[in-house]
Parts: sequence; C-alpha cells; structure tokens
Amino acid sequence: MTGATDSVRVVVVWVPDFPVLACGAQDGVPVAVVHRGAVVACSASARAAGVRRHMRLPTAQARCPGLRVVERDLAAEVRLFEQVVHRVEAEVVPRLEVIRPGLLAAPARGAARYWGGEPQLSVRLVGTVAELGLPARAGIADSTFVAALAARRGDGVVVPADGDAAFLSPYPVGVLGVPRLAELLKQLGIRTVGDFARLPAGRVAERLGTEGIGAHRVARGGSARPVSVRAAVQDHTVQRLFEAAEEQLDAVVFVALALADELHERLAAAGVVCGRVEAAVETADGRILTRIFRHEGRLSSRAVAERVRGVLAAWSETGLLDAGDGEPGIRRLTLRPDGIAPDTGSQGAFDGERDTPVEVERAAARVQAVLGHRAVARIVEAGGRGPGDRIRLVPVGDIPDDGAGVSGGTWQGLLPAPHPAAVYPVRRPARLTGADGAPVGVAGRLELSAEPAFLSVDGRRPAGVNGWAGPWPVLERWWARDGGRRIARMQVTTDDGHAWLLLVDRSRWWVEAHYG
Repeated sequence: MTGATDSVRVVVVWVPDFPVLACGAQDGVPVAVVHRGAVVACSASARAAGVRRHMRLPTAQARCPGLRVVERDLAAEVRLFEQVVHRVEAEVVPRLEVIRPGLLAAPARGAARYWGGEPQLSVRLVGTVAELGLPARAGIADSTFVAALAARRGDGVVVPADGDAAFLSPYPVGVLGVPRLAELLKQLGIRTVGDFARLPAGRVAERLGTEGIGAHRVARGGSARPVSVRAAVQDHTVQRLFEAAEEQLDAVVFVALALADELHERLAAAGVVCGRVEAAVETADGRILTRIFRHEGRLSSRAVAERVRGVLAAWSETGLLDAGDGEPGIRRLTLRPDGIAPDTGSQGAFDGERDTPVEVERAAARVQAVLGHRAVARIVEAGGRGPGDRIRLVPVGDIPDDGAGVSGGTWQGLLPAPHPAAVYPVRRPARLTGADGAPVGVAGRLELSAEPAFLSVDGRRPAGVNGWAGPWPVLERWWARDGGRRIARMQVTTDDGHAWLLLVDRSRWWVEAHYG
C-alpha cells in the first residue's frame, strides 16, 4: 500500500517498557524483566546503567549491580494490557488489533474523521491511556510498521500520506528487522533504508530472495505482507459449541489449544498463513466478546492458547464475563483467521523432512502445554564456520527466525569433517603448553611458537599431546569497528584417549568441542 487513495491509515499506540510496568516496578528502581536468562525489557534507570534488551542476565547484573530481576509473566502482561485495550475500544476506536502487550494498532481514517483529524486522534488515544496511569505514545502512518516507528520517535508523530518511504529513508537498514540482510547490505555499502529503497526491485528479487523482496517493499513505503487472498474463497474459522455453558476458564483454554491446532491444520492444507487471529467468546446470556491478536504465521497453538487465557482472565477480573441475572458461563469459542495470505515458507520437521507426523506435533504441543513453549525444540541447520554456529534450536510450532536456516553459500574457513561428538554451549578454558611449560602461541602467519606438548582443560591435570592438526584461521566481520573476530582453530589428541577442538582468541586457548 503505497498510495493515499488505496492505503488504510494506521494508528499505533505504544506503552514504553510495558513488561516493566506490568511487574509493578517502582520509579527510579533499575529493573530487568527476563525470560530464559535474557533481558526482554528494562527500566530507564537500568538502561542508563548500560542494560539492554537481549542482553544475557550475568552481563546485565555486571553492568548494574543493584539490578532487580523479575521473571517475565506474559499472562499478567495480557491481563493488564486488556484494561488498556478495553478502555481504548470503548472510548476512542471501536475495533483494534493487539500486536503484543504494550502495543496496539487500529485503522485511523474513520476515527480521525470522528475526532477531527489525525493529530486530534493521537492526542485522544494518549490521553485515554494516561487516565489508567500508564505512559503512552501514538504514531500514525500508512503502515503498521512505520506507525510503530513514529510512535517510538515521539508522541503524536503523524507521517503524511504517501510519506512512509521518506520517513524511513534516513534510518539504518537494521531497522527493517532482517539482521542477515542488513549485514549483507552494509558489506555492499548500503547503510540506510533510503539507499536500499533506490535499488531496482528486479535486481533485489534476483539477488536477495523472498526476505529481500519483503524488506524492499517496506523500504519503499509498502507492506512486507504479500497481497492478501480473498477470505470469501474459503472460510478457515474454527469453533466449539459447549453442550452446557462452561464456567471453568481452564477448560475453555484447553479447547482453545485444540482449536488452534485445527486452525493451523486448515491453513496449512490450504497453503496459506494468517496475519491476525480473532478470538470470539459467546456467553450463555448471548453477549459476544472479541479480541484480535497479531499472528503473521509465527504463533504456535500453545502461543494462541496463552493469549486466549490472558484475555479470558482479564475479562473475568473486570466482570465482563459475569452473567448478572442471566445464565453464567461460555457457550461458544471461535477462532477466526484474518489477513489470509499465501504461505511463502513453512517450518521443517524434526528430522529435516517437510512433513512431520500429526501424532508427533500433537505430542509436542501437549508437552509444551505443561512445560512451556520452549520446552520442545527442533534442530534447524544454520550457516557458520564453527560447529556451534551451524545449528539453532527452534521451538516446535515456530517459524525459524532470520538467523536460522541459512546453511547455503560458501563459508570460507568452515571446519571440515569429521564432526565433533559434543559441542559445548559455553566454551571451556584450556591451557596448551610446550615441553618447557610455556604457553603455545600462534603468530600472524599461523606459525606455532612451540611444539604442543601438554593440554589442560578446565584446570585439570595436563595430558600429553600426541598429535594435532592446524591451526586454521578464521577472520569474521573484518569490516566492523566493533564485533570483528580473528581466531584460529586446532584439533588436538592427547595420550589419555581424548580428541579436542581448540580455539585461540587473543592469545587465550579454549575448548570448543570434544571428538570422543
């Protein structure tokens, strides 16, 4: 959507640091909300101390010793944000889409006409959220992506119609959200979105593939999502009618998980994905409550069910599910996909084949329902030179991110077979010494300073070296001022029957893998 006449203006409301607010953090206290050992959100005072999103927890605590660490509670975030959604829906815009807790989007044209213009709509939305004691920013543009960036830039930013491309032009290419593509473009000297947008679309399609086409469309002010398929051709809606009105929310959530499985099966059979999922609840007294979630083909059945659980809990706490004088309970649950589009890629199976047995997928979903979404993962081959770089673990039900599945191409310095039997998630310290006990070094021309004689791993008793191969150099990201890496690898066998893959980095030796 690139023109004002055929585009749908979008308004986005963003509550900064919402996961931090949802955990009840106090002003001025450095707080980090973490999940699986990584920071997903942090307070302003924590950022001032150097804490950043995606940072590992030990690093964050080292930068901010007084950091308060809170485990993420997605259900609590959904319940709190549902208050915001309900207020905005009731007082400003009648229909909206929840992208994630803390971020929502809605069509802007009709609401802007009603409230007297887009700036007035923005002010109204921010004021409505502020009445709940939450800070908010709003942005308006031709696409959700640009509107969200506008909201982050400052309160009340309105991008003119047909102005998305000009707004995006000065941003670095990394803002497009495709790290591998951004790295490639930087190597080619293309550093801004405007530079990327000026490339011919045909050449982008030839050289950069599907993800490049989508990113280029966004850079030119369009939408990354392909042209939608007409929903009237086939209805993929799934629903469950309860014989007796169900009053237990856990039972409804269990049904939501089964319906989500059925929905994904229908979409896969039709070769399509959906951009949004609408969950509709019909109460026993005839009321219908709905909520729309962003999907984009990335939510597993478990993730859909978790969002349904959070919304139902919020509705229950606020009394929306109360029947009053009527019959209590929920009579019908419906999941309706919206924004149907062709499926340009799908996840692989556990063993790399395209089709995973339905029984396996259902068993994995049941385990995820008990232990968590990331409890069951599959191995996806990725690109890289070291043995630890060549695989990624992706939760079952998720489409691999941009960093996974990039195994093609030539990786100069790729470690050849035989492959190690064990690759350590965190490399282990080692000490490689010569016969005189002095550390063995590697010169710039890959010459060893002495013949290896002893190897000690993790501070254990040294073992005699009876053979080695290498060293082999690896020079990565040499063009980057920060993040570049110059290392060398060696294969070493010891007289106690072990074989190791060693890595030397800044004159320090590490064990990267074990052959047996």
